[in-house]
Amino acid sequence: MATLGDIGVSALINILSAFAFLLAFALLRIQPVNDRVYFPKWYIDGGRTSPSRGGNFMAKFVNLDFKTYLTFLNWMPQALKMSETQLISHAGLDSAVFLRIYTLGLKIFVPITVVALVILIPVNVSSGTLFFLRKELVVSDIDKLSISNVPPESIRFFVHIGLQYLFTFWICFMLYKEYDTVATMRLLFLASERRRAEQFTVAVRNVPHIPGHSIADSLDHFFKTNHPDTYLCHQAVYNANKFARLVRKRDRLQNWLDYHQLKFERHPEKRPTKKIGFLGLWGERVDSIDFYKQQIKELDKQMELERQKVLKDSKSILPVAFVSFKSRWGAAVCAQTQQSKNPTLWLTNWAPEPRDVYWRNLAIPFVSLTIRKTIISISVFALVFFYMIPIAFVQSLANLEGLERVAPFLRPVIELGFIKSFLQGFLPGLALKIFLYILPAILMIMSKIEGHIAISTLERRASAKYYYFMLVNVFLGSIVTGTAFQQLHSFLHQSPTQIPRTIGVSIPMKATFFITYIMVDGWAGIAGEILRLKPLVIFHLKNMFLVKTERDREKAMDPGSVDYPETLPSLQLYFLLGIVYAVVTPILLPFILVFFAFAYLVYRHQIINVYNPQYESGAAFWPHVHSRIIASLLISQLLLMGLLSTKKAANSTPFLVILPVLTLSFHKYCKSRFEPAFRKYPLEEAMEKDLMDRTTEPDISLKAFLADAYLHPIFRSFEEEELVEVRVDKVRVDRHQTDAENGQTRDDLTSPPPHVHQRTSPPHHSYRPASPPHDVYQHGIPEFEYNISSPPHYGYHYEAEP
Repeated sequence: MATLGDIGVSALINILSAFAFLLAFALLRIQPVNDRVYFPKWYIDGGRTSPSRGGNFMAKFVNLDFKTYLTFLNWMPQALKMSETQLISHAGLDSAVFLRIYTLGLKIFVPITVVALVILIPVNVSSGTLFFLRKELVVSDIDKLSISNVPPESIRFFVHIGLQYLFTFWICFMLYKEYDTVATMRLLFLASERRRAEQFTVAVRNVPHIPGHSIADSLDHFFKTNHPDTYLCHQAVYNANKFARLVRKRDRLQNWLDYHQLKFERHPEKRPTKKIGFLGLWGERVDSIDFYKQQIKELDKQMELERQKVLKDSKSILPVAFVSFKSRWGAAVCAQTQQSKNPTLWLTNWAPEPRDVYWRNLAIPFVSLTIRKTIISISVFALVFFYMIPIAFVQSLANLEGLERVAPFLRPVIELGFIKSFLQGFLPGLALKIFLYILPAILMIMSKIEGHIAISTLERRASAKYYYFMLVNVFLGSIVTGTAFQQLHSFLHQSPTQIPRTIGVSIPMKATFFITYIMVDGWAGIAGEILRLKPLVIFHLKNMFLVKTERDREKAMDPGSVDYPETLPSLQLYFLLGIVYAVVTPILLPFILVFFAFAYLVYRHQIINVYNPQYESGAAFWPHVHSRIIASLLISQLLLMGLLSTKKAANSTPFLVILPVLTLSFHKYCKSRFEPAFRKYPLEEAMEKDLMDRTTEPDISLKAFLADAYLHPIFRSFEEEELVEVRVDKVRVDRHQTDAENGQTRDDLTSPPPHVHQRTSPPHHSYRPASPPHDVYQHGIPEFEYNISSPPHYGYHYEAEP
């Protein structure tokens, strides 16, 4: 078991690692050559351009302004300057609410830490029970600070019970306030949003096949019959996997064509050539530009034939569609009601925003969804037990004394000073981190197999699976297997009636293992997140070998987004550890406080400068966060009841029985009070928004606005110019149709409507800063009208790429 010295070694290693990562980041971020790695969000938003190619050659790669090296840590105060309303405009509500989880952790645990350290530590230390058990059990100095040090049947347990009540009431109070705040933020966010496609659109699944009618005819007939006043149009979904492969092949050819054309522009005296044999190693040498133009031309013909084949083949149309309505009110009525007598047909739900759609899963037959979910549930169950093997191995590293007693021949190696401290204080947490590295990717694949049609839903499902895994394997598994290894000698040489007593005493002792894990994952791991070492290396490798055009360079940036499937369960594990050990082993709490404060600072910086959100769900994940913190409270109460029962505290344990009942009642109230704001859209709010639109924009053509919002990828062109042209043509047709119906004429059909974007821009709902002022963080800006500029540059100039 790790001693205070082992914990000190682990803390030293992790603090030095975190400091090294932060120092490396602070120096790398101010170098021009790394600008796209550490500020990609501003490039995407248009607030930053590439470093200038003029002037000193070295200045293109290295920052030569030595004054900036003296202020290399200014990223910390800058990360805190942007207000929350600015942050919502810049990165979306999801990102802002994600950061509030860290501030909630600080609000909860700062008072709890102070009270626990001041009251519980003296109560535990002065008991001295472990002094008499040290020959039977493996104990350390840290265990003397825990509840294990209190003797059985002691009146001191009333102090722990009283503080458990106090901590529970405080946590519930903070959860209530935060749930209220987040729900209000969500409603204000939805009310203040501009017109967006998903506000008018419903996803319809399991459309029944009617003999003699196409899917399109069935959809039109059903919704014109049942929603005659609000139905507007629908967009079919096609199964076009072969076509998608042709699209990817054309993109590759277009990249090569762009590369050779740029090469020829820079050296017009010589046209580029290539060999058309295997990998360009042999064969006839031809003009590269003409070759790729001809290849693209031939591929376009193939794509057009395949496109027509898909469009004409009725089997390619899936029983899924995106149905749009004339008003938000009409969409809300359809999305939140049952459409058919048969509850398995005409299933409706709010459509994800266009960039949130996971198109591949739309082709999954509805009848197979239940089977898929059952198979995945069984697979997750099996995976949890499979991972018990590496968890047990990790615990064997964390409890070397127990192994020494059973296997004395290992003692000469284990007892080597620093090696022992390293093995017990640092290696267990690192090994657990390594074993968990690939797990989120596996769980995401499982969630995709389940058949969810929105990326946000996929991530929430993967997050739920990872949370249960962390709860069962990392928390409960570490306690059970760790206790077995740690007290192996006691288990083998005592009567079975004494085993519950040994486990009851040993559970608080696992705090030492969790302390090492917090330092590895929550200190050094978070510092590694801001360094972005993997994206940095990959960007420069791509820039060196693969980047041929400016478009390639933009793709190579890979800003990423908040990794909710991994980050949220890890956060909830820290809440669980803090709540459980607040009364049991309070010395763990300061380590958790450092994590929450440090992670808040790092992720705030990343959200402002790096991450580019894939979607905006309006903080739909918050009810899950709330529920899992409540689950942590219940677990802590039940574990304390079990622990006190092993301490023969029969007189005091019954006082804890009421706590789970009160906690569940509180959760039920919050669920009924706040959760509807995250599940349903009020008809009152929808009608207010519709009336406002009719007042402010009475001539808006909603059909034109929604014309290409959920356009299936099969219809999307491949060049940006062609894409805009296709969309404008479609808008013109819809406008002519609408005007013909209304008897109106328009003179402005030659100019694209304001909602038309190029392919590289997120459709309809991107959170883009307005024209930037000189200061990066402006204050006093009206709510929901923000002006945000890029962070200041560090001694070098920028201009657009040629």
